[in-house]
Amino acid sequence: MSFQEQALPIPGPHAQDMLGIVSLPAPGTPPSTTGVVIVVGGAQYRAGSHRQFVQLARFLAAAGYPVLRFDFPGMGDSPGEPVPFEDSAPHIAAAIDAFCAQPVKVGKVVLWGLCDGASASLLYLQARHDPRVTGLVLLNPWVRSDAGLARARVKHYYRQRLLEPAFWRKLFAGGVGWQALRGLGSNLRTMRQKPPQTLTYPERMAQGWEAFAGPILLLLSERDLTALEFVEHANTRGSWAGWSRKAALTRHTLPLADHTCSTPQSQQSVQALVRDWLDALVRPST
Repeated sequence: MSFQEQALPIPGPHAQDMLGIVSLPAPGTPPSTTGVVIVVGGAQYRAGSHRQFVQLARFLAAAGYPVLRFDFPGMGDSPGEPVPFEDSAPHIAAAIDAFCAQPVKVGKVVLWGLCDGASASLLYLQARHDPRVTGLVLLNPWVRSDAGLARARVKHYYRQRLLEPAFWRKLFAGGVGWQALRGLGSNLRTMRQKPPQTLTYPERMAQGWEAFAGPILLLLSERDLTALEFVEHANTRGSWAGWSRKAALTRHTLPLADHTCSTPQSQQSVQALVRDWLDALVRPST
């Protein structure tokens, strides 16, 4: 095998110990001192949907990068009550501490997150400003709100439907078009909801995005409403002003990919993009 793996016990906050798996290059291959911590999102454990985190970790380990994937409390092999992603900063810090303290020396860390794992990574930087974190890989970040989802639906679904001749034929024939129009009206009303007065988690994410000076690799699936909602939210919120012009941002759209990049082609594309980005980060050309 071109990689090796070992369990890593992680002493967690408030006696919420966690379990991680470290993937390392094969014996005899010098590992990079920059490691990757996969921040799991949603109600998942360290394997990920269709084992995507396992495959990513092993692919990157074979390329020379130590990788940690771990279970938050209440998930997989970690006991305790589940932790909301908005409150996961202490657990991410504990995982980084354990990762950097293992025998294979890791001095710098890149956080890799999908969905609310990407959101949790930004929230961690907003809360902690951890100097060990030198890079971010964010896949389809989660900024869900009722108004934001309605805005994305109107722009990327209903607008397209209204331009389709088949829609109007169904409408005038008494088909499903009327139901679509009612849905459009409902989403337009939801879009006009006033934002909450308190600081929301997407605004905290924006603060983490703005404050982080390191490189960011942003991956957006072409066929994912969550990705579309993120872009729409960031483009229309003052707290995200100038987000797409961030000097250290590398942005890729994944053609035909869904939210979890479930096809082999999408997975392989993500793996290659992350490896090449890491190589440029760790071993820049001279």
